[in-house]
Amino acid sequence: MVVLEIMFWLAIFLIVWTQLGYALVLALLARLRRGPARAFPPVAEPPRLTLIVAAHDEEQVIAAKLANALALDYPRERLEVIVACDGCADATAERAREAGADLVLELPRGGKIRAQDAAVARATGAVLAFSDANALWEPAAARALVAAFADPRVGYACGQVRFVAGDAGGAAPNQEGIYWRYEMAIRGWESRLSSITAGNGAIYATRRDSYLEVDPIMGHDLSLPFNMVKRGLRAVYVPEARAREKMVPTLGGEFARKRRMMSHTWPILLRGGMLSPRGYPPGYAAMIVSHRLLRYGSPALHLIALAANIALLALGAGTPYAITLGLQLGLLAAALAAGPLRLRPLLLARYYVLTTASPAAGLWDWLRHGTPASWEAAEGTR
Repeated sequence: MVVLEIMFWLAIFLIVWTQLGYALVLALLARLRRGPARAFPPVAEPPRLTLIVAAHDEEQVIAAKLANALALDYPRERLEVIVACDGCADATAERAREAGADLVLELPRGGKIRAQDAAVARATGAVLAFSDANALWEPAAARALVAAFADPRVGYACGQVRFVAGDAGGAAPNQEGIYWRYEMAIRGWESRLSSITAGNGAIYATRRDSYLEVDPIMGHDLSLPFNMVKRGLRAVYVPEARAREKMVPTLGGEFARKRRMMSHTWPILLRGGMLSPRGYPPGYAAMIVSHRLLRYGSPALHLIALAANIALLALGAGTPYAITLGLQLGLLAAALAAGPLRLRPLLLARYYVLTTASPAAGLWDWLRHGTPASWEAAEGTR
């Protein structure tokens, strides 16, 4: 029974740590650090910037994306916009040219990463920025993002993405917006103390001479930040660089999106070098374990906690274990009830259960049939 108790409480501790405790400790350490958090000061003469948009069949949104890019508060003579069409079978390339892209590449289908690599090979900017076709930047976003590179230690900068819920507003089944506000707060604390452990595809940038070509199934969001740290550079979060994206409207669609993302994440984690401590400062290594390894391992931790709890009760454990089992089953019941009852607490429970299950589903997909380099737009995000 002692072994089961250790397994149970260790699993519970690790779940609470990765989901809540880690963030609380980061917030405390950031607060104790001397001096207020400061934005990167704007540069008087911004460097030449290349904005790269990898697109696959984005004819619905590419013109709006180009209009948004060309309306940025950035000197037009120093801004280059490249659209890399990844095997587009629609009018994406034609509409991108009509909308004013400086360069449109029509490439065979090879996946987002290879489309970005092809655009980088043709880019002329000292700083390379990347964005999704459905992500719209605020006018000041480019200047704010580029300002981070005035610090020679910075190799990667990620902006703040806000997810728009659409017509359903706060009653939308998908609670991704709440999750991302929490995630962005964590990245702010990570950035202040060391470097961020992941970025996002909506708004990020890197120096031209720091760009790293990675395996086509290993996306930039997770691969670039930790690799920058291994090369002695910082990966930072710039909240003043803001973008917005339309979120997936349903939880089923969100689960499918996260499942696909996790099928790309596991190769990075297990064979892409993320778990190797070589090149990490001790604090950053602790961040990787706390925010990445344990987060992605949460499905296994939940199963261990549930199985150990049931076994302890079968062996005659006391009332505390009946309470903990009730709490675990209550979470599952709340997630199930969110189907007919669209109440925010229930929707949050369902979001947590499904997104916690997605790493396991993504791992299964990767182990069973590998991960394709190509991608499709998530349901309802265009």
